[in-house]
Amino acid sequence: MRPASTPAPSADDAALVAAACRRIEQAETPPSLQVLAQAAGLSPHRFHRLFRALTGVTPRAYAQAHRGRALRAALAQPGATVVDAAFAAGFNASSRFYASADALLGMPPAQYRAGGAKARIRFALGQCTLGALLVARSERGLCAIALGDDPEALLRELQDRFPRAELVGGDAEFERWMAQVVGLVETPAIGLELPLDIRGTAFQQRVWEALRKIPPGRTASYAEIAAAIGRPQAVRAVAAACAANPLAVAIPCHRVVRSDGSLSGYRWGVARKRALLAREAGPG
Repeated sequence: MRPASTPAPSADDAALVAAACRRIEQAETPPSLQVLAQAAGLSPHRFHRLFRALTGVTPRAYAQAHRGRALRAALAQPGATVVDAAFAAGFNASSRFYASADALLGMPPAQYRAGGAKARIRFALGQCTLGALLVARSERGLCAIALGDDPEALLRELQDRFPRAELVGGDAEFERWMAQVVGLVETPAIGLELPLDIRGTAFQQRVWEALRKIPPGRTASYAEIAAAIGRPQAVRAVAAACAANPLAVAIPCHRVVRSDGSLSGYRWGVARKRALLAREAGPG
């Protein structure tokens, strides 16, 4: 329940935030919080709180996400160079571009433009009590954990995500990672002490961060997650972010249920979702 001292955003508030979003999108460089707040006729603190309440992210995160989209679109243009894409996305200094681009794209910009070429993704296919299991890692950490019935289908999905990356079989070190992931699937409550390479939009990142805060043996509704990230009206968007989760169990979207406690869809099958929740609930 919203505290009485914090009234629900009005239509006028929504219009102010929408105007701020357009201002961010049209600016050559991201406007400062002070500039955005002044244009909205609000204090920086009030504007920041209102913007986050209505969008689910801070103005800075919104600007970063918009710049990432612009950069990806520019890199996809035929014949565009990395420098062309940098300026098209609003970077007016190469040093600032290269300091930000890797985080925005998940890989160096030239590599992204080449469809992930030269990226090395180690992977392994195996079996667990929930069926086929695919685990993959980039240089940053685990980038895919997938469950299914058909190992070949899981591998094709990985290839579709990284169409020009070099997919190589796991080495001895990776086999230890694989064993830890298998242990997590079999006993989700043990957690996972491995680095994750989590790639998604600013909104998806907020949802996935909230999911990771749900303790084993507990569940939360889509509405509760939406409220937790400051977007109580974005229940459907939260469900879509759960469906886009690339890291089964490590990002525990299986712990999200309908408001009445019943199970809804799960990217890797409702039967697997039910089994994971039963394992976390323990005996009885």
